[in-house]
Amino acid sequence: MRPLKSLSVLIFLIACLLNSSAGQSQQIPLTFTPHWMPQAQFAGYYVAIDKGYYKEAGLDVTIRHPSATENVVESLRKGECDVISLFLVTAIEARAKGTDMVNIGQLSQNSALLFVTKATSGLTKPADLNGKRIGSWEAGFREVPVALLHAAGCQVTWVPIVSTVNLFLQGGIDAMVVMLYNEYDVIINCGVNEDELNRILCSEHGFNVPEDGLYALSDTYKKNPDALRRFTEATLRGWETAFADKKYALDLVSKEMKRAHVPSNMAHQSWMLDKMEELFQPGTKPVKKGELWEDDYRKACESLVTAGQDTGLKPDFQSFYMNPKK
Repeated sequence: MRPLKSLSVLIFLIACLLNSSAGQSQQIPLTFTPHWMPQAQFAGYYVAIDKGYYKEAGLDVTIRHPSATENVVESLRKGECDVISLFLVTAIEARAKGTDMVNIGQLSQNSALLFVTKATSGLTKPADLNGKRIGSWEAGFREVPVALLHAAGCQVTWVPIVSTVNLFLQGGIDAMVVMLYNEYDVIINCGVNEDELNRILCSEHGFNVPEDGLYALSDTYKKNPDALRRFTEATLRGWETAFADKKYALDLVSKEMKRAHVPSNMAHQSWMLDKMEELFQPGTKPVKKGELWEDDYRKACESLVTAGQDTGLKPDFQSFYMNPKK
């Protein structure tokens, strides 16, 4: 009887190996492109890769960062990636202009946009900015601030910012639109104390429009909605781990930045990760983490119209947002 027993064990082991190989071959390949180069803004994705959360979800995920000049919406449209991250207003505008894309998960729940001014300027509220020179990057950064200033009855001169905060530091502009997790801290790292600055946050003046979300083409979603749902859930799991173990997450961020030859300042990256955690909290909004609130969507649409970016915009929340929990 022993040979038979040994043969049974051998057959069982072979079956296990075959099942394991089959499971691995069934993993769905998926390319994800964040909307910027490596930094702590994307720490949760690195964690999800490193911890194997995507593989556990049956996905073989590759993260492909864009160059500084690459348009990720265009990459998505051309099929160079399956999922991208993007600001909410930028995604709505791209959809209005013909890219049939859908939101499969909303990561940030609060706006990180603010106007920063020097304390000596006396500019402390939106109305104070009337007639002033304001610096701003272009796509995705300006629409909500424009809508806020329009609501405050302000007319301003917009000055395009190309790469640095130097124009603000040198007094070439009265205010600058920055992200709380990024350029605001860059200004502080240039030797400016926080008490030397005024912050006018969009979120505190009726324009708490969130930014970072996950997007795929409608056709991609229709072909395999379950795979995209699992991608969103594994991503959220990655972010939860990143926030729970920030040292580990920042180590991964550092490796990604070095691999991409991007200058790495870990004090700044730590600030960024802390602020991302704050932005991800829904607070009093009637949604769970990873979900898009319809009121936020409509506020984003209104901001685009006010900023002159309507382009035939027809708000339709049901066709834009694919609830990842469904």
